[in-house]
Order: sequence, then C-alpha cells, then structure tokens
Amino acid sequence: MITISIDPIIFSIGHFMVRWYSLIVTGAIIAGVWVTWREAKRKGLAENYFGDAVLWVIIGGLIGARLFHVIDHWPDEFALNPVRALYIWEGGLAIWGGVIGGGIALALFAWRRGLPLGRLVDTATPGLVLGQALGRFACIITGDAMGKATSGPFGFAYTSPNAMVPQLGVYYTPTPVYEILMNLGIFAIVWRLRKKNLPDGALFLLYLVLYSAGRFVITFWSSYQIIAFGLNQAQLISLVALIVGLPLLVRLLRQNKPVPATSH
Repeated sequence: MITISIDPIIFSIGHFMVRWYSLIVTGAIIAGVWVTWREAKRKGLAENYFGDAVLWVIIGGLIGARLFHVIDHWPDEFALNPVRALYIWEGGLAIWGGVIGGGIALALFAWRRGLPLGRLVDTATPGLVLGQALGRFACIITGDAMGKATSGPFGFAYTSPNAMVPQLGVYYTPTPVYEILMNLGIFAIVWRLRKKNLPDGALFLLYLVLYSAGRFVITFWSSYQIIAFGLNQAQLISLVALIVGLPLLVRLLRQNKPVPATSH
C-alpha cells in the first residue's frame, strides 16, 4: 500500500498553474509522435504528409478523449459547472475517446489525401500504445482514473487536496498501473511484429484486440459509472471493439495467407 503526497500542481503564478498532468501527457504525445515518425521514415511514407497527419490526429484525439470523459462524468463533475469541461489541463482524458477521435481524424486525412488508411494506422500503432502507457503516469500522480477503494494488497492513497480522488487518505485500486503494464506488453508485441510481412491494417487490429480484451478486464476494478448491462463506458466500447476487431483481424490474416503450390 503506497501513499502519494505529490501535489499535482508543480507551481502556480496567479491563476496560471503548471500541472504534472499536462507535462506528462505532453511528453507522452511527443514520445508517441517520435516513434511514429521513425516508423514513417522506415516505411518510406512521404514526410511532407507526416506533420499534417500528426496535427489532425492530436487535435482529434484530444477532442475525443475530453468529450468521452465529460460524457462519462457529466452528472458528478460537470453538470453544475459545464465550463469545467474546457479545463483539459486539470486532467480527465478518456483513452477510448482519444483512440476513436484520433482514428476518425486519421481516416478523414487519409481520405482527403488519397492515402492507404491501413498502412497509416499500422505506422501509428507503436507510437499510439507507447503514448498510452506513458500518459497513464499522469493518472498516478494526480489520482485520476483510480479504481475502487481497496483494503489491499496493492493500493494508492493521496494526501494532496489537489488530487482527483473522491476522498483523501483512502486506498484505491491503482488501475492505471495495470494499464501501463498492459500497454507496455502490447507495445513490445507490435514493435516486434512491425517488420513482419503483415497485411496493411493487421498490426492496428492486433493492438485493438489485445487492448480491448485487457481494458475490458482491468476496468472491472474501476470506479467508472455503470451505463448498461452492469458495464461502464470503457467496457462497452472495449466489447464492441473486440467484437468488430477480432473477426476483421482473422479475415485479413486468412486473406493474406499464401496458397501452397500444387504439383502436377
């Protein structure tokens, strides 16, 4: 059981505050973009497209991530003060919203530029999952997205009044730690497979299947609001992604399977 006493606010000047959350998320985005740039160079994608594509994905991802978080936490956090929905620097980004928002933005970019979407999403996959892993460290410091209260053997409690937990001094299941470990494991897999002769889109679908399955299980220990069928928003999206992604991955791999030569 670990007590975290770090103040989520690094320093403030008047109303201007520099927060660990913003700093870590920015670092995670930079790391993800750097890995994606390396992949784009390796695959020979036109570098003049890269900057525009990254801008589209970052903007779409941030909008989607914030929108999904606000929807999920509207009754308890934003209904009484809706303008707080714009305070993205305080914390509160839904990973699935980021994936969906960034994915839509990348699809629109590929359509407008006439580029193969499958190849683009495969290029972005290692950087995406690495960015997810690093970004969750922000949740550890701020107390954002912590799970249910726990009596052990592993939990985080917070002492700073700026922490985003329901109650100070109470130990909560550190679901962000589990997600970090899961995402690093997925990153290791896709990084190893990225040079294999896989069909376009297969690497992203593999990530989607692995992440969906892992997130569905981990989120049972979360404190997210139940929406339907005893499941929360993250679990419902994970379930849909798994149901859609797994058959598509199997079909894609089967179509790409070499046909054995027949002897005459």
